[in-house]
Amino acid sequence: MSILNKKKIVIIDYQMSNLFSVVRAIEKIGHTPKLSSSGKDLKNADAVILPGVGAFNSAMKNLNKLKLIKPLKDYIDSGGLFMGVCLGLQLLFEESEEFGTHSGLGIIDGRVKKFNNTEGNNNPIPQIGWNKINPSIQNWNSTPLKDFNTSAWMYFVHSYYVVPQNEEVVLSKTPYCGLHYCSSIKKDNIFATQFHPEKSGELGLKIYENWLK
Repeated sequence: MSILNKKKIVIIDYQMSNLFSVVRAIEKIGHTPKLSSSGKDLKNADAVILPGVGAFNSAMKNLNKLKLIKPLKDYIDSGGLFMGVCLGLQLLFEESEEFGTHSGLGIIDGRVKKFNNTEGNNNPIPQIGWNKINPSIQNWNSTPLKDFNTSAWMYFVHSYYVVPQNEEVVLSKTPYCGLHYCSSIKKDNIFATQFHPEKSGELGLKIYENWLK
């Protein structure tokens, strides 16, 4: 067994995530992740995934109810390998305008906004399906997207998108509703995507593999 396979990978279960697609994706690349709703499990984790499907405020309430907010922040502050997926990306930000204004984890400066169709654009909301991710930095060589030279097609399901205050954290952008919005971020030990790698075929699995390396 390689050192890579000895990593303790925790997938956070806060009772409203598409957990099993993520679990299956991690298993397909040769790992055995642990589903957990306990902050104690984060202390000994080598890698943590925060997935997510659903409403922003409900997710924050569940994280708070399960007493996961402080352990999650402590884990990230410690430099542990962290990945957020879809809502798991949005929760990292300061606030969201979904069904009112609600506070997030505040780990990344910026906010979450809803798509609005501008005149001449007829993109359906939510965005459901395949779309391109394009580099926002000079290259992806030192990131989990390193196998993609210029762009890649990934699977999306969302009505809201993140607007980071600092453009330097933006890893990729995606065209939709007249925007080129942030579709993934990378900051120190944090990597997070608006798209679903676990639903994006072999390329998506490669992203998980690269992230764990």
